[in-house]
Amino acid sequence: MKDLNLPEPIIAYFNADANDGRAVARCFNPDGSVRDEGKTHTGLAAIEAWKAHTADRYRYTATPIKVEKNERTYFVTSHVVGDFPGSPIDLRYAFTLERGKIATLEIPG
Repeated sequence: MKDLNLPEPIIAYFNADANDGRAVARCFNPDGSVRDEGKTHTGLAAIEAWKAHTADRYRYTATPIKVEKNERTYFVTSHVVGDFPGSPIDLRYAFTLERGKIATLEIPG
């Protein structure tokens, strides 16, 4: 991931993504939000619960392979492999950063 020049909060997110909901939530601002599968999860407790629920449903790895920046948003294409329908797939995550943390994350679904 380092050779993609990803900002530290995004590196932390992908490292935490392999662990647990609490580790993922720590990557976000207190009022941060995640939009995934058509639903928005706002606040650290909601983000932690979203990640825990996702981890219960699917086992997967996400490896960033490309990054593009447009103003404050980083678009990270990640190769995702796991036990979900359509695996493997390349997903384009959209991260917006504020104050050294993730403010918003949108995952296409």
